Amino acid sequence: QVQLVESGGGLVQAGGSLRLSCAASGRTFSRYTMGWFRQDPGKEREFVAAISQGGSIKYYADSVKGRFTISRDNAKNMVSLQMNSLKPEYTDVYYCSAARTTNYWGQGTQVTVSS
Repeated sequence: QVQLVESGGGLVQAGGSLRLSCAASGRTFSRYTMGWFRQDPGKEREFVAAISQGGSIKYYADSVKGRFTISRDNAKNMVSLQMNSLKPEYTDVYYCSAARTTNYWGQGTQVTVSS
């Protein structure tokens, strides 16, 4: 089991940048595939990005390729999402995910992009 705490969300103007961070508990952080998802209230949670245990393989939703970058620091039990060129349609609650045999979720952090 792992506990996740997101931070870094907030209000940003269109075209601006934010960096989301996710702090994970436990000694087995490096065994998890880590990811970021986003969700509007009343809608399904959508995949944004993921990173392999060692950080060598990264996956992105087509909508964010070239704009978002996922990274992890296993020594610090952290995963980050650098979000550049933000658009209003990226406004959502963003959730950190840890996956191994099952998925674990953080509480989410609000990202609001104004036009």
